Amino acid sequence: MPGGLAPWHEAQEVDLGLDRIEHVLATRGQPGLLGEPPGPQTRRSAVLVPLYEQGGETHVVLTRRASTMRSHRHEVAFPGGRLDPTDPSAWHAAVREAEEEVALDPALPRRIGELDSFITGGSLTFVTPFVGALPERPTLTPAEAEVEHILYVPLRELLLPEVYREEIWVRDGVRRSITFFELHGDTVWGATGAMLRQLLDLITKADPRLSR
Repeated sequence: MPGGLAPWHEAQEVDLGLDRIEHVLATRGQPGLLGEPPGPQTRRSAVLVPLYEQGGETHVVLTRRASTMRSHRHEVAFPGGRLDPTDPSAWHAAVREAEEEVALDPALPRRIGELDSFITGGSLTFVTPFVGALPERPTLTPAEAEVEHILYVPLRELLLPEVYREEIWVRDGVRRSITFFELHGDTVWGATGAMLRQLLDLITKADPRLSR
């Protein structure tokens, strides 16, 4: 069923500068947990939400998964993956995966915040999303086995009313809100769409007096 309007549809002109975004994330309080807490056998993974400024605009880096992947082929996602036993933390896992998938220099991302963690419905994996600031637009190379394309998307584009769409899905009697962002040549949805929605919701609903 069709859903509602974007949470930010009544927002006035919003400062999308990277400094302000960092301030918003730093003052939001402790990140939450969507759904049930993970059990001892739950697989853990982490993703990186990379942001950078170019021409006065903050952009987000996304990837389109390769056709050779076992699941979610051709879907748009953030760099990320499962925690390895050698990873000292979930943040290090997210950065390591970004290096493996798109050759992002691990020295570049600076951790500026964290979105709410969640457990995926299909693989029952506990995912922790980290927001990382980059000093400039990065030079990236997709790993052919995992990524077929890299997207550099201005946050302001994601706020356009013609880009956002919500649908209500009912499964086993439970209503779920599914977020879609219709980009040129790609649709962002699922867990990635939900993470983007939360990030934009935090930014647009924050106190407008938070300046850069």
